[in-house]
Amino acid sequence: MKRLLWMMALALPLAAQAPYARIQKADSEPGNWLTYSGNYSSHRFSRLNQITTANVKRLKPAWVYQTRARDKFETTPLVIDGVMYLTEPPSNVTALDTRTGRSLWTYRRTYPKDLRLCCGQVNRGVAALDDLVFVGTVDAHLIALDRATGLLRWDTTVADYKTGHSITVAPLAVKDKVVVGIAGGEFGVRGFVDAYDAKTGTRAWRFWTVPAKGEPGNETWEGDSWKTGSATSWVTGSYDPEMNVVFWGTGNPGPDWNGDVRGGANLYSDCLVALDVDTGQLRWYYQFTPHDVHDWDATEIPVLAEAVVRGEKRKVVLFANRNGFYYVLDRKTGQYLVGKQMIRQTWAKGLDDSGKPIRLPNTFPSVEGTKVYPSIPGATNWFSPSYSPLTSLYYVALREEGAIYYQGEAEYKPGSFFNAGGARTIPGEEPWGAIRAFKPATGEKVWEFKLFSPPWAGVLSTAGGLVFGGTEEGAVFALDAATGKSLWQFQTGGEVASNPISYLSGGKQYIAIAAGNGIFAFALEE
Repeated sequence: MKRLLWMMALALPLAAQAPYARIQKADSEPGNWLTYSGNYSSHRFSRLNQITTANVKRLKPAWVYQTRARDKFETTPLVIDGVMYLTEPPSNVTALDTRTGRSLWTYRRTYPKDLRLCCGQVNRGVAALDDLVFVGTVDAHLIALDRATGLLRWDTTVADYKTGHSITVAPLAVKDKVVVGIAGGEFGVRGFVDAYDAKTGTRAWRFWTVPAKGEPGNETWEGDSWKTGSATSWVTGSYDPEMNVVFWGTGNPGPDWNGDVRGGANLYSDCLVALDVDTGQLRWYYQFTPHDVHDWDATEIPVLAEAVVRGEKRKVVLFANRNGFYYVLDRKTGQYLVGKQMIRQTWAKGLDDSGKPIRLPNTFPSVEGTKVYPSIPGATNWFSPSYSPLTSLYYVALREEGAIYYQGEAEYKPGSFFNAGGARTIPGEEPWGAIRAFKPATGEKVWEFKLFSPPWAGVLSTAGGLVFGGTEEGAVFALDAATGKSLWQFQTGGEVASNPISYLSGGKQYIAIAAGNGIFAFALEE
């Protein structure tokens, strides 16, 4: 049987590769999904329009692929010329036929039994370039597989898993490189963003997200606290080919809830960093939450767009932040342009003219506990927003929830949790969620679709005038992109903790999303 599957894999169209030039023009072939966020600008918008507001009620499951794993299934698949590439927990890779969901090949490897992981054995997807598929692993390796067969082409150790390093992020393939971030901030690792040569796996550069002694920004860390500063980079970034810059979000400083041992602003934690793709050199940075003590990583997806802001047409970055605020930044300089509160928050009076939060007193974690909104997962999290050039709206899944934050002792031991505190839910309060549409240039809310529970799934907008998403209760749904009206819903039977995509197979448009422990592909009933 293994031999048969291998021969089937060899029958894949080897000439149909995915070079950089093709990914750069991903919008010109909407039938495929060539990179994590659909295009380098992270619009997560499909130009396919067979499924519309008028016929979406006819959407039915076309096939379901079930995994063997029981961990959260957070993958965003890629689709290239009739083949879907996805990750299964912990960091395995499978290729499927896009019309039937039939498995073509699966790559599995043996993982250490003494993994140090904060949040389960999750993986959010692969990258593809030319004839290779790339995946990061929970034991902090970056691996290249033959796209036709699934055979291992190279395996590079990125960091030591025994100190808490892991990779859960979907890599980003750019030019001749594979850019990848690291997870493990809860273990007091020192964060970084790496780039590797796509053909050989040799590291091309590393940008440390916590500067060392003598480097700019180190003065924002008291004493030697930078050595355990975290600021990990565990969600995929975006890329501007014209600027030759990758934009990547960074996580909270370590330890999470006790800032007394790391006085200062703690650069480059909770930042968006703009890095030169060829060298890894820092072009600019913007810090959303200086000296964060609530675990509000700024690892959300940066969306690249154009907008008229302050009377001037600009290339901008749109950023819905975990701290409760929506930001618009100038893409060339990192200048703060607009800030707007998205959800209920009680930790800041607002933002000043530079976008710096104006903190309210008595909102830091304490030994006895301090009630603050939002909760640790924040206003939003790793799951993706979407920008539609059709409606000129920005869509994001948001969480309305607070927490009681506690400060604890900060003692660092390599490979052990370095949180120095924690949080719990607020007794008697019912958290909820929403999909909200905003005007990109101002952050003005246009519509809202309420969810029973805070979501853990991203959204997709389409040229058919729809927004797709999912719920903790297992529903996949479609909304009218202009009004937020509910038009369709399907119960999958498992939590939706992923991002939807759309693709074309056999001339038919599909919507695909991971739910529970399976991939569901939907198409119009004929």
